[in-house]
Amino acid sequence: MIDLSQQELSAIQLSLTVSFWAVIVTLPLGLWVSFILTRKTFFGQSFLNAIVHVPLVLPPVVTGYILLLTFGKQAWLGQFLENTFGVVLAFRWTGAVLAAAVMSFPLMVRSMRLSLEAVDPALEQAALTLGARRWVVYVTITLPLMLPGIIAGCVLAFAKAMGEFGATITFVSNIPGQTQTVPSAIYALLQQPGAEAQAARLVWISLVLSLGALAVSEWMARRSSTSRKGPHD
Repeated sequence: MIDLSQQELSAIQLSLTVSFWAVIVTLPLGLWVSFILTRKTFFGQSFLNAIVHVPLVLPPVVTGYILLLTFGKQAWLGQFLENTFGVVLAFRWTGAVLAAAVMSFPLMVRSMRLSLEAVDPALEQAALTLGARRWVVYVTITLPLMLPGIIAGCVLAFAKAMGEFGATITFVSNIPGQTQTVPSAIYALLQQPGAEAQAARLVWISLVLSLGALAVSEWMARRSSTSRKGPHD
């Protein structure tokens, strides 16, 4: 059994927590954005699409600095959240969730869009013609058909959040036990003489977690595909 230090256990637990909540927070917004980008046509659609994908092309440190300028304690939005709701993001684990969510959001949306584009709009239109409400059609027809893309998007977002470093360390720093995730812990260990073995151990654990998430994603996607086809197809 691997003998992990308290710092390592804390970093692993925090990474899993941050990744989980990053997916939960972005999932509803990802579904909505993927739907309007795929099924709607409106002024500013290209701009919205560009904004969604900006974190993919910006250096993560720049994204983290923008988050710090926007949600820091000296920023008006950061002060508003703290004074109104008691929510503090900068240099807190909640800020790590926000940074991971922002960085992983484009991957989630892209996966969902590709899945939604494969859904025949005629099926939705037929249900609407028969009198079904649009939200009922979305829940009972659209979402089940795009389920593999939703699962893939969530797993990609989770894996990206697990590996997020630049935006996180810029926005919430690298505080052991509070904001130190696995990538931040690996970085800190590599700065310490003689800590290479601990860093390598965290690298292997991170790899196992990522491969495990991909395996679960593949299994769930196959199950959803089989259930849609039915036992006699």
